[in-house]
Amino acid sequence: MFPPGAGPAADPVGGRHERAIRSFQPRRSRVTTGQHAALLRLWPRWGLEIDGRARLDPATLFDGLPVVLEIGFGMGEATAEMAAADPGTGILAADVHTPGQGNLLRLAERDGLTNVRVANGDAVILLREMLPPASLAGMRIFFPDPWPKKRHHKRRIIQPEFVELAAARLAPGAVLHCATDWEPYAEWMLEVLTASESFTNAAPAGHGGFAPRPPHRPLTRFERQGLAKGHLVRDLLFRRA
Repeated sequence: MFPPGAGPAADPVGGRHERAIRSFQPRRSRVTTGQHAALLRLWPRWGLEIDGRARLDPATLFDGLPVVLEIGFGMGEATAEMAAADPGTGILAADVHTPGQGNLLRLAERDGLTNVRVANGDAVILLREMLPPASLAGMRIFFPDPWPKKRHHKRRIIQPEFVELAAARLAPGAVLHCATDWEPYAEWMLEVLTASESFTNAAPAGHGGFAPRPPHRPLTRFERQGLAKGHLVRDLLFRRA
């Protein structure tokens, strides 16, 4: 789809550092003309491949700004809104959805955002192979696939092993912020995160371990659809010890 280096690679890892179990499925939706043009124009400047090779210093990507990793950003509207509202924070946004990558780059260019970078590939490989310890000022995982069938629960991204990997890459005091509209997954997240000695729950007392939606997290199109169906949206805020 793209010349080498001019857009996201179909397989950035190329067989290296593969995981037996993935928490995502590549979505084969159509890339629009505008998204394709944005990827060709902006990927060399604002895109990076999760190839498991390079060791990244997140701060150098944003001229010294603190960096938050966002895992899974859909079409990027909420990411762009958060970046615009907080220009003093760099957002490293990781996903495998090519239309969403192109749309986020298009929004960043349109809104003059210089604090967004788009990473293509598996965020676990990014964390495990490419980011140094304590290098992130925060992490956001909004509306990940809940994998509702019991036999698929092993594919959920929030697992004890992932939580400890995330903790190793977060600076002390940094917040891991998760959100879901699938109540059983919310309870799963709460149980896994509460069991970790690396985090403390930052939710106010009296909310059953969950937090009110922080003002900095915009309502996404996906979230509005869930609310219209009567889904209960849960936010979890856990602070790195």
